Amino acid sequence: MSRIKVIQHEVAEGRLKEIYDGIVESRGQLAEVLKIQSLRPESIVKHADLYMEIMFTKSELSRAQREMIAVIVSVANNCAYCATHHGSALQHYWKDEEKLKLLKTDYPVLDLPEKEMALCDFASLITLNPEANNKSDLTENLRKLGWNDTAVLDATLVVSYFNFVNRMVLTLGVELEKDEGKNYKY
Repeated sequence: MSRIKVIQHEVAEGRLKEIYDGIVESRGQLAEVLKIQSLRPESIVKHADLYMEIMFTKSELSRAQREMIAVIVSVANNCAYCATHHGSALQHYWKDEEKLKLLKTDYPVLDLPEKEMALCDFASLITLNPEANNKSDLTENLRKLGWNDTAVLDATLVVSYFNFVNRMVLTLGVELEKDEGKNYKY
């Protein structure tokens, strides 16, 4: 049960119904994280636009790498909703339940390429210790491993976006959908 009023798709009217219908058409279904913003319909549009920009546009980071970062951030924040959703999205690419389970429970033991492990470490560190960059440049290791400045920015955007969304989900009590976030178009 969410902590604020949520207007469901079945009773939505006007602009909100238009927004909901568009999301269902493009993504296959409507996520609870978007419905929680139903009292401010245009925030749903801006949120979806930001999500699409960060997670789907051309980047040196693959979609799977961005989903991997999303899972790392969400696990670090104890956000089961986002960890489940983006774990499901990552599974679409990885197709390895055991690997996904380890990512969620003990990612350092995974046999990931060094560049991907660095993304995980970066995501975890700046989520759990955002002030750590004041002591040293946390992006330096990513560059040493061959990530360019655009990739570093993209990784930082993914981390920042999921910290934002995790806070919203946890604060407002967003609950997981019955299908556990598994039936979206990727």
